[in-house]
Amino acid sequence: MTPRFTRLIAISLTILGISGGLAAPAAADYPDKPIRLVMPYPPGGPTDLLARVVAMEMTQSLGQSVVVDNRPGASGMIGTEAVARAKPDGYTVVANPSLHIINPSIYADMRYEPVADFVPVTQLAQVPLVLIVPATSPTRTVADLVALGKSRKNGLSYGSGGIASSHHLAAESFRTVTKIPMLHVPYKGSSPALTDLISAQVDFMFDSLSSAMPFIQSGQLRAIAVTTRQRSTALPDVPTIEQSGYPGFDIGTWYGIWAPKGTPADVVQKLSQHAARALQQPQVQKRYAALGAQPVGSTPEDFANYQAAETRKWAEIVRRAGIQKTQP
Repeated sequence: MTPRFTRLIAISLTILGISGGLAAPAAADYPDKPIRLVMPYPPGGPTDLLARVVAMEMTQSLGQSVVVDNRPGASGMIGTEAVARAKPDGYTVVANPSLHIINPSIYADMRYEPVADFVPVTQLAQVPLVLIVPATSPTRTVADLVALGKSRKNGLSYGSGGIASSHHLAAESFRTVTKIPMLHVPYKGSSPALTDLISAQVDFMFDSLSSAMPFIQSGQLRAIAVTTRQRSTALPDVPTIEQSGYPGFDIGTWYGIWAPKGTPADVVQKLSQHAARALQQPQVQKRYAALGAQPVGSTPEDFANYQAAETRKWAEIVRRAGIQKTQP
């Protein structure tokens, strides 16, 4: 080869090396432009509220805007699919509730794989569900509710925000451990279900603490237990279902951030560290407490392990509930 040809090859290899570096930037150079946090639900919901508070703090610590982009529809699947197809460079991520890993057990032929197409970044929060009854109900404890159900030929009725919602699946788990006959009354969302519960059209309901809390505080509903293994700081006097005699009962809604598969590991680590830092800020913790949420801020590795365990748990709950897969 001529010296000129050799120089051309060397220059070409150098250019290719630079291009490769641009395709997967090191965390030291990241971020150098705004990050888009896709929110696959409408503004104002629990996922939006919890993630938006963290996004504001991450904007300060990262030195680049973390912009929330609401793209609702199809139980969160429209916005989530968009992130699955996005360039894996750390500039497009998604915030989702635990429905992210429950959906595969409910829907057939999804257009993305919730686990295989994403990299866990961090778990943002754990939010207990709360077991609530009308203020006029004679039940004040889980034992009271179980006794009432066993005294009736047809058992109890319960409301939910819809088939395969976390409210529905929690109640089905409760039915499994208590062996009480139960009638499921699904509604189109939590709000109409709560309205009918207040007027005692149904006997009880499981709901997220953040949406049930105003009615508990106003005295229209009575909280008799929370579904996680630890009591909620928002309702410290309310026992857990486990403490009420059902060991191992542990169901809650949780929220996290995911990046597209292939996002560089060091970029994922940096995102995770800044999210965890945000969750440690007093103003964020105060806001989370008001929503009944417990901040987490796990590492990507810990979140991946938790996700795997939760995927197995919810698949079994759906199977026991006899919910047939449907089209998205």
